[in-house]
Formats: sequence, C-alpha cells, structure tokens
Amino acid sequence: MAHNHAHSDRDLHGHSHPDLKGRKLLLSIFLNIGITVAQAIGGVVSGSLSLLSDALHNFSDVLSLIVSYIADRYSKKDASVTKTFGYKRAEIIAAFVNSATLIVVAIYLIYEAILRFFDPQPIESSLVIWLAILGILFNGFSVLLLYKDSKSNMNMRSAYLHLFTDMAASVAVLIGGLMMEYFRWFWVDSLLTFLISLYLLVMGYALLKSSFKVLMLFTPNHLNLEVINQVVCTIPTIKNMHHIHIWQLNEQETHLEAHIDFYEDLTLSEFDAVLTEVEAILYKEFGINHVTIQPEHQKDDPKDIIVQD
Repeated sequence: MAHNHAHSDRDLHGHSHPDLKGRKLLLSIFLNIGITVAQAIGGVVSGSLSLLSDALHNFSDVLSLIVSYIADRYSKKDASVTKTFGYKRAEIIAAFVNSATLIVVAIYLIYEAILRFFDPQPIESSLVIWLAILGILFNGFSVLLLYKDSKSNMNMRSAYLHLFTDMAASVAVLIGGLMMEYFRWFWVDSLLTFLISLYLLVMGYALLKSSFKVLMLFTPNHLNLEVINQVVCTIPTIKNMHHIHIWQLNEQETHLEAHIDFYEDLTLSEFDAVLTEVEAILYKEFGINHVTIQPEHQKDDPKDIIVQD
C-alpha cells in the first residue's frame, strides 16, 4: 500500500501566524468576561430578561471561546507514536461542543421569553440601552478580530458565530431598550429574546451538522465519489478504482484511500509514476491532499466503489 501527501503543511496553511490566532481568541475571552459581568448585574438591576439572556449568551460564549482557545493550542501539538494524527481534530470537537451549547442556551431562552411575554415586567430601560451599547462595542471589536480566521477554520468560525450573534443580540437589545424608554412597550423585551434565541438555534444547528459530519468521517458534501472514480480511471494503466473512502481529518486535510486495479503487473517504479499522476489529479480537481492507494492486479475481491469494511 502506498501513501503520499500531495502538498506539505506549509502549502496547506500558507504563511499564517497561528500564535496570533490564539492571542485574538484570548483577547476576545477577556472582553466577553467584562461584558458578561456588566450585563448580568445590569439585567438584575433593570429587570430586563433580554439583557439577562444576552448576559447568559455571553457567558456561554466565554466558555466556548475558552474551549476554542484550548483546542487551538492542542491542534498545534506534534504527532507521536501514540497519537499519529496529533490533536488535529481538537478544533472540530470544539466546534461541535460550542454549537451544541449554543442550541441548549437558545432553547432555554425561548422558554423564558414565552413565559415573560404573557407577564411583562417594568424594566429600567436606560440601563439596558447603555449596556447594550457596551456589548455592541466589545463584541464588534471581537468579531473584527476573528473575521479573517473564521473563513478558513471551523473552530474559529464557531467562535466568530458566537461573537457575531452576541453583537446582533446587543443591537436588538439596544432597539428594545429605546422602544421601552420612549414607548413603554415592555413586551418587546420578551419578543427580542425570542427572536435572538431563534436565530441562535438556526446558526447553532448549521455548525453542529457540519462538525458532526467531519467527526463521523462522512464524505465532504462537495465531493462526488462516482465523478472522482471516473476521472481517475481516465489514466490508461488503471482498470478501475474501488473500495474508496474519503473523509476530512480537519478543514485543511481531505483524505482518500482506495484500491486500484491495474491492467498490467507494474513494477514499483512504474506504480510510483502512476501514483504521482493520481495525486496530482485528485489535488488539482478535487482538493484531496492525502492519498493512500492499494495497488492490485487480477486480485479476486469486490470491485464496488463502496465496500463495507
């Protein structure tokens, strides 16, 4: 069985600065701790459920950011004889945990919002307004810090989504505070809480689903096994490719392993030449950068594309 990597880690990651990514997360953690404490105290004093829900949301984000930070640090640890992949999946696990907590918090807040809607309470709206502005400023800064990294990293994207929804929630709380201040519409507090939580539920589910697929070794959505098989089999020496597995180790590494049946009984050097060609096609056409091939010639085994191990 031959195994090869289409591109080195430097090619995969470019010229990124992972330590800077960790520092951004750490700064976001401290900013969110400040917001959480301020909004929790303000929510109790003002009697605002939306402010308390925003504080609870921020607290869940503090925990999520800590998980993301730890995962980011662990993902940089080297592989060893007992951990041959290192901790490359730590960030995917963090994304899964973060999205799950987001869903739990959202469900709880929806429940509380419904109860409060039918029994609205007077709220100190001026305090709500100022703390909402504080939340917008702090979360907005954190969102800008993580925006670039969120495009290429699922763990950072989960942290970014938490912070972005925090900022959006603070904007909603600010609007609600203004409406309560000038129109005395205290029921708006419950309505905003419900809408914020519904948004959290949708965003959390999308991230939970995508991280779950990676953890379960599902074939990435953008890859079609039949198309990949057809393209590889255009190489003249290849009779068929079967027993294929495709999965993502993390967001940077997509793996393929398969059996390839050859028309002729190739020498090792001839096989290496074909393998190089297969790797180039898989990387260029499909972005698959880790390839493991088992060569065969007239072997009596199942030739289906997918074979249950």
